[in-house]
Amino acid sequence: MGQLRPVTVEIALPLADIRGLRYHAENCDKTVSRMNRIIPYVLTALTVLLAPFTAADASSTTVKLPELLRLYVLDCGAIHVADTARYELRREEVETSELSVACFLVVHPKGALIWDVGAVPDSEWQATGSTVVQHLSLPDGQTRDIPLVRSLGAQLSELGYPPPKVKYIALSHYHYDHTANANSFANSTWLVRRVERNAMFATPAPGTTRPDTYAGLKSAKTIFLETDQYDVFGDGSVVIKFAPGHTPGHQMLLLRLKNTGPVLLSGDLYHFPQERTLNRFPVFEFDREQTQRTRMDINEFLKITGASLWIQHDFVANGKLRKAPAFYD
Repeated sequence: MGQLRPVTVEIALPLADIRGLRYHAENCDKTVSRMNRIIPYVLTALTVLLAPFTAADASSTTVKLPELLRLYVLDCGAIHVADTARYELRREEVETSELSVACFLVVHPKGALIWDVGAVPDSEWQATGSTVVQHLSLPDGQTRDIPLVRSLGAQLSELGYPPPKVKYIALSHYHYDHTANANSFANSTWLVRRVERNAMFATPAPGTTRPDTYAGLKSAKTIFLETDQYDVFGDGSVVIKFAPGHTPGHQMLLLRLKNTGPVLLSGDLYHFPQERTLNRFPVFEFDREQTQRTRMDINEFLKITGASLWIQHDFVANGKLRKAPAFYD
């Protein structure tokens, strides 16, 4: 290949066009010069004008965690029990046949945990600002009328902890009235007993479940709890305690609150307080004898720790608790 040589191309233009090009070139130089002088002032002005919006966006993606552990009680409806005999109780033995459906948000300086997520998925109903009764049909043919006022997601968002900002999800057990919104927390870390997870995804699924409501957890990041007590944040303030019997991997939640004192959330160790005082058991326990042993162990645990037992389904007691946005600390 020969050596490349530069080529000069001459283009003849009329004098008027040459003058026009010179004019535009000179004016472009002047325009660029002016813009170089103006741009810093424009950028400064934009920074000032957009500052409030930038700050708002930043705060919306950042969770401000409290210095002290907090417990929020969320209203997830109520269940009317038509037949208290399912709990070995006569109607006259209980103060009310209503059961509360409580959900709990635990906020620790290191992150937030949701404990139990209701009976009706937020996606299956539309809030109206007043009570809406949901007619829930279960796979085993049972039906439930559950009055709801607000969705779980709306309550969490108002507190500043919508599902994407909740670090952990833990369910006391797999029954439908505790799992309804589990799919909303598929990006959280699931804290569960291996035996419970295996039962949840078995074929066929256990009775009194709605597997479609927790299907998203199958692929969630999961921590299997192998010890009797699992310290969630490593400082002893939030502890998940193994309490089998009602289901294979049933568990309870101990919270050591600085001002309120220690509180133990029951899961479904009991539903009505009379189960405890009269030593009665639901007819649908996975292992009744195991539940009995667990109850004895928990009674000793309560004596040792001085914790207050909050029976989650106790409609009367739950009605007296402060509801979010108020909290216990």
